[in-house]
Amino acid sequence: MNLIYFAVAFAVSLVLCGITYAILKKTKAKQEILEYVTEHSGKSGTPTMGGIGFLLAFTICSFLSVKSNSDLAIFSVIVTCGFGVIGFLDDFIKIKFKRNLGLRAYQKILAQLLISVIVAIYVLKNPLLGGEIKIPFANLSVDIGGWIFPLTVFIFLSCVNGVNLTDGLDGLASSVTLVYLIFFCILTYIEIQKLSYSGYSILAGEYENLMRIGIIGAGVLTAFLVYNAFPAKVFMGDVGSLALGSLVACLSIFTRISLYIPVLGIMYVVSCVSVILQVGFFKITKGKRIFLMAPYHHHLQKKGLSEPRVCIIYTAITAVFGSVLVALAAM
Repeated sequence: MNLIYFAVAFAVSLVLCGITYAILKKTKAKQEILEYVTEHSGKSGTPTMGGIGFLLAFTICSFLSVKSNSDLAIFSVIVTCGFGVIGFLDDFIKIKFKRNLGLRAYQKILAQLLISVIVAIYVLKNPLLGGEIKIPFANLSVDIGGWIFPLTVFIFLSCVNGVNLTDGLDGLASSVTLVYLIFFCILTYIEIQKLSYSGYSILAGEYENLMRIGIIGAGVLTAFLVYNAFPAKVFMGDVGSLALGSLVACLSIFTRISLYIPVLGIMYVVSCVSVILQVGFFKITKGKRIFLMAPYHHHLQKKGLSEPRVCIIYTAITAVFGSVLVALAAM
């Protein structure tokens, strides 16, 4: 049955991404390439905002697929669309004024913070969630109480910007997030079996719907890679990357595995940390750099690695870390 959800999501996304690509190409909604990323000079004119296609497919398929006990899943879809709107506005401004800068940094952070706070309040007040989180590599949970509020906000800001920073090469953010969602679904399936065995039918039902939209997310991304894999015909844009980051955050937080994100989403962490280190070191040393370019995938590209090779490395590492988590969860 889960394969059917994947297949339908793939088919719907393939059609909608194709339509989106055709419209973007016709309207010349092209990506403005940063001048200092010389390796990407040949990509100037490539349409962006392709994330609209798979976000529409994800939303339609999710609302048509969720069943009873679906409050968490429905809220996840709404939040994902909310972050997608922020990304759309950012992309639209870039295209409208033909520049690489869209929304101002403070505008993006405030918009992201607003939605993150709303989600944090929802988590804190929801009797199915509260402050309980699972500890990675250990078969136990802890209740951190009200600390779940700032943790949720931090996770959302980290995830949406982590995926956004990872979206720098053809197919990179798409493939890494695809693998993330696959292993998320496996981990959630294992947890559903435990909940059902323990008699927590309502929570098991909620988790089943969250797993289902995770499967749908994997399906729509697989279709998008038809257009986004190297050499990319279209970029996902911030409308896609911010939506994917919020989906990762929602699914992980609502299944109480938010602390698993730095492990399963290790390559998002690499993207964020490499930028933080680069900027900090540049300011402290007044001009010196740790990496040839940040985020780290650009450093690898500067070192001579091709985009497909970097993409394979990132997805393989994600799969390895995901396999370790699954193996431990199944014990």
